[in-house]
Amino acid sequence: MRYLTAGESHGPQLTTIVEGVPAGMELLEEDINKELRRRQGGYGRGRRMQIEKDKVQFMSGVRHGRTTGAPITMVVENKDYQSWTGIMGTAPLSEEEEQNVKRRISRPRPGHADLNGAVKYGHRDLRNVLERSSARETTSRVCAGALAKKVLHTLGMDVGGQVLEIGGIEAENVEYENMLDLKERSEASPVRCLDQEVEEKMKQAIDDAKANGDSIGGVVQTVISGVPVGMGSHVQYDRKLDSKIAGAVVSINAFKGVEVGIGFDAAGMPGSQVHDEIAWDAGTGYYRKTNNLGGFEGGMTNGMPVIIQGVMKPIPTLYKPLQSVDIETKEPFNASIERSDSCAVPAASVVMENVISFEVAAAVLDMFGSDRVDAVKQAVEQHKEWARDF
Repeated sequence: MRYLTAGESHGPQLTTIVEGVPAGMELLEEDINKELRRRQGGYGRGRRMQIEKDKVQFMSGVRHGRTTGAPITMVVENKDYQSWTGIMGTAPLSEEEEQNVKRRISRPRPGHADLNGAVKYGHRDLRNVLERSSARETTSRVCAGALAKKVLHTLGMDVGGQVLEIGGIEAENVEYENMLDLKERSEASPVRCLDQEVEEKMKQAIDDAKANGDSIGGVVQTVISGVPVGMGSHVQYDRKLDSKIAGAVVSINAFKGVEVGIGFDAAGMPGSQVHDEIAWDAGTGYYRKTNNLGGFEGGMTNGMPVIIQGVMKPIPTLYKPLQSVDIETKEPFNASIERSDSCAVPAASVVMENVISFEVAAAVLDMFGSDRVDAVKQAVEQHKEWARDF
């Protein structure tokens, strides 16, 4: 299973094409839309969420509520495009129109792709870079991930997540009874945090950052349960599933770090306290007494829940902008300002859930086939039963 995305932040639409989804799986637009709504929620979101009410349209690959096995095309319209047709239109401009185009950008913003992309592709108008590098593209990533979540759910796996830290404020009470408890408590919180005692502190930190024209980042966690043993492989570096997940996480806008299980904490601990002891039970088969390694050993899933943390830096678009240099005049200026959020960590939690879900779903279909959903489901169940008795 693979996907491609296309579209600009202020273009007419965002497009996602997913190939390799098994035929016969129940799929409704609402399965995608509920994840899009989650992405647009969360404390700290900016004005654009009041403009865009994202809804998907299936353009191919789905017929009468079931997948056909053909590539699935999903489109999300940008309502804001009506105000940007003169700036983002596709037709060539006359010399006079070229001179009158508004919002031409020559001042790169620190922390963004603006200058690097302009140098790479030779653009004198930085809008050609920022429109595509915008976090608006994560809408398409969520569309692909929501489709992957449906695959995982159909095959007996469940996905949840939470926010562990915002602006240096760390949650302490992050334990949960089961996946349902994790999801319900996370969804009930405006910052997607299970620790109610620090929830208000996190909201205050977001408010303070907004008042100061600044931004803050944080740490988010994704958990996937019901994962079969052996997805990924130890035989080649590019087949290790935890490696693929790590690459996918840092491909999300503003993500700068990833941990599997206890992650960096393992550096300060003896091996006897890090590695998960193996046990066996007649009813469940092999299991680990702990899950410090986040469900992975040797690049493969070990049957324990997959646990991943991602680190999101503060959003680089600031309302008290940092200094930059105009690429035309080479004079110093304050960087230009695009509409932005003071904190997108709660929303980023949703994005990471979906990005990781896609990697796990792709690994499932790679291991068990991808033609018919009933055959894939049977293969997964047979493998789990076989692994229990191994």
